[in-house]
Amino acid sequence: MLTKGGPRMPLSTAHVTIEHPAHRVVELIHSLGDEVTARLGGDGRAAIISRHGTCSLVPRWGTLVLIAAAPDLDSLTGVRDLVTRHLSHSAAGQEVHLDWTGPTSGDALEPVTPAVQDYLLAHCTPPDRLLTELAAMTREATGRAAGMQVTHDGGVLLEMLVRLSGARSAIEIGVFTGYSSLCIARALPDDGRLLACDVSTEWTGMALPFWERAGVRDRIDLQIGPALETLRALPEERTFDFAFIDADKAGYPAYCEEIIPRLVTGGLLVLDNVFLGGTVLDPAFQEADQRAIREVNEALAQDDRLDSVMLPVRDGVTLARKR
Repeated sequence: MLTKGGPRMPLSTAHVTIEHPAHRVVELIHSLGDEVTARLGGDGRAAIISRHGTCSLVPRWGTLVLIAAAPDLDSLTGVRDLVTRHLSHSAAGQEVHLDWTGPTSGDALEPVTPAVQDYLLAHCTPPDRLLTELAAMTREATGRAAGMQVTHDGGVLLEMLVRLSGARSAIEIGVFTGYSSLCIARALPDDGRLLACDVSTEWTGMALPFWERAGVRDRIDLQIGPALETLRALPEERTFDFAFIDADKAGYPAYCEEIIPRLVTGGLLVLDNVFLGGTVLDPAFQEADQRAIREVNEALAQDDRLDSVMLPVRDGVTLARKR
């Protein structure tokens, strides 16, 4: 395992032009035998887990995409050599050439490039005057911490999801200066309610005047204190139609554990920052935040109470609907 601050270079990809790539994936898995653990998905995608690291195989038309990941450079070399050797063996009679990219660190990935981000912002409903003022105040008052505020397109998405889901009762974990709270609250009906949880009176105090001006202050119940304590003090029956989590990342698994049972059937759970700047894709990053986000990403995908999808929106957004 690499230490914090050390070199991180464990991601590498290759594109292979090959006939019948989906069949090649199956043959490759069979050729590996007991040497690795392999999972084959219904879409033809496969995941190989070895003692060195992992490799995902994604078949496309006439092309096989390979994505190798490992905790360090030596292990990455082991993963690539293993897959290269067995892929060449399984494709007997067909020349296979793998040109792996150089090792890349997860925090150097850009799931959404700056050009795409700018285009997205330019082509969604523009912010109104109140949201513009709130964003400007946040930048001025909080400095670098302003990056914790959802982007405008993220706010539009939240507002749209609340309206589309018909939510009347919502909960938010992580308020900051209230931009996302404002987007959620004004999408609720007049008798709707948002339980907004945060630990900072300083930052949430900045939100109050904007909620008042928007005419939604009476819809928002602001609870100051550790969110997990607030959640565990709630009744256990299903109450919430909508939940948004955008707080301390290490707390995500526990927040989900408390919120999911309290979602009504058809209720929607939204998690922000599920890529964590690309670091969750990189096994070299093993701090508490990365471990927690990986845990919750895996758990939601496997939870038989939910239907979930992860979207490459900004820093990654997961939507999960309660069955």
